[in-house]
Amino acid sequence: MPETWFYPTVLLCIYGFFSSLRPSEPFLTAFLMGPDKNLTEREVVNEIYPVWTYSYLILLFPVFLATDYLRYKPVLILQAASYIITYAMLLKAQGVLAIQVLEFFYGLATATEIAYYSYIYSVVEPSSYQKVTGFCRSATLLGSAVGSLIGQILFSEVHVSLLTLSIITLSSSCLAFLAPWFLPMPSKSLFFHQRERERQDNTAQELADKSEDHQSKVPLGVNEDSVILKERRGGTGGLVGVLKTLGADFVKCYSCRTLLAWSVWWALTTCGYFQVVNYAQALWENILSSKDFVIYNGYVETISTLLGAFAAFSVGLVKVSWAVWGELALCVFSIVIALSVYVMDTVRNIWVCYTSYVIFRTAYMLLITIATYQIAANLSMKRYALVFGVNTFVALLLQTLLTVIVVDPVGLGLDLFPQAFGRRPYPEQLIFVSFIHLSS
Repeated sequence: MPETWFYPTVLLCIYGFFSSLRPSEPFLTAFLMGPDKNLTEREVVNEIYPVWTYSYLILLFPVFLATDYLRYKPVLILQAASYIITYAMLLKAQGVLAIQVLEFFYGLATATEIAYYSYIYSVVEPSSYQKVTGFCRSATLLGSAVGSLIGQILFSEVHVSLLTLSIITLSSSCLAFLAPWFLPMPSKSLFFHQRERERQDNTAQELADKSEDHQSKVPLGVNEDSVILKERRGGTGGLVGVLKTLGADFVKCYSCRTLLAWSVWWALTTCGYFQVVNYAQALWENILSSKDFVIYNGYVETISTLLGAFAAFSVGLVKVSWAVWGELALCVFSIVIALSVYVMDTVRNIWVCYTSYVIFRTAYMLLITIATYQIAANLSMKRYALVFGVNTFVALLLQTLLTVIVVDPVGLGLDLFPQAFGRRPYPEQLIFVSFIHLSS
């Protein structure tokens, strides 16, 4: 019997690779502030980039529910379409308002990433989860690294314009759009359609009872799902029933002190990661303007992505009891992260900034992988999706508060580099304080 995981995994990897292949991404700030868009630093940093944070936060929970209700595939198609709209607008849109609309669609594309990482769990057996997850994540990281490398080579060596890089990114998104249409439609979901799922499981159990070899016929996880369904009997499978189920699971999960502690760290650090990555290009552009010098953002993104992927991959290979040594690693590497952000913020040398950024991303990916293992160790797949969804929501909520207070014109609306003495803290400095506090 052919393995059922192969076909959908190949299509997902193709989609993940091409949707992450964005040669223009490392040069987005330079493009927006260049002659093609002619936006100012303040417009880009204080008025445009915050829209992504707000839209991501607002859309995350509705998309989470819609993903499960619609059974993943339609939301994957929506994500692919959102990327096309985003990069098509990047070519044609002019003015702050139009680019803000672009950021909204990018927020929609980012929020629907949950469909990419959860679809595979609905069409393959639990025994293949680890394998297919590794393939899918590797495909997206490889696509990101290859895209950054291609963009840098074309920009600095071939002297291709940033507009042309945006056209290549749009073309890659169009190729990615084709793959989700050929994915098989899942017959089950995690929270909705429970009655339908119960009928499928009962049918599978009846077939297994008639079989001579139970172990070769019973789908993995049937017994566990039957228990969960019995625990949730009385649920309608509709929105109210799902919200009650999510509420009960939320209380049960976060009653565990260890899981709560790791989740708090995860949310705070992810908030910091989003904030630093969002504004790193603006920081580099301020130090070394792309209008006057050759910039190497693409090489930096490529190196940091590959080193981060290697660090994350090595966590699963090194024979270390993270339950014992995880907190020490968390403390040490949190300090490394904080110092790298502080150096990137205070030293006005582009090569020091580039190096600090690489260290920052590598350490973050290492630690977030350890945190993921620790959180997921004792969770079922349903609660796994819930916990990581909640953690991401909290991270975005914190980032939104930080953005409103520090970056948005409604708040302090701080410049990227305040003047000499009496300097007020700006985003990267506040993240540094957060990391130091966590490390202690």
